[in-house]
This record gives sequence, structure tokens and C-alpha cells, in this order.
Amino acid sequence: MPAADKPAIESPCVQVCMVDSRSGLCLGCYRTLAEIARWSGYSDTERAEIMRGLPSRRSRIAPDLLARFGG
Repeated sequence: MPAADKPAIESPCVQVCMVDSRSGLCLGCYRTLAEIARWSGYSDTERAEIMRGLPSRRSRIAPDLLARFGG
């Protein structure tokens, strides 16, 4: 399949790119810096596995911090 015909890589990015120093998670998408950096290199299966786990990571970030950034 030509590159132009490939679907875009699914990403949880919401353009709020700030990492919480306590949890190490992005306040927008809840990924780690390592996951963000490697995202395009992960297989579809690896990305899907990370995506499934993201909602539960929200609880690792202080609620007051999330509230300041619309989370």
C-alpha cells in the first residue's frame, strides 16, 4: 500500500503537551515521554495496548493539576 493510502496512526494526543513531574504522564493524553517519543514506531498492536490502559492512568495525576489544564 502506498504511503499516501495508509491510514493515519491513531493517537490519543489532544494538543495539551505538559508532563506531570510526579507521575511522569502527559496531562493531555496520559502517555509517558518514552511512549510519546516511540509512538510512530510502535506496531498497531502495541499502540492499541497502550490506548486501552490510558483511561486508568488518569487517577495517577493529582485532580487539581488536571483541573488547571482542562482534564
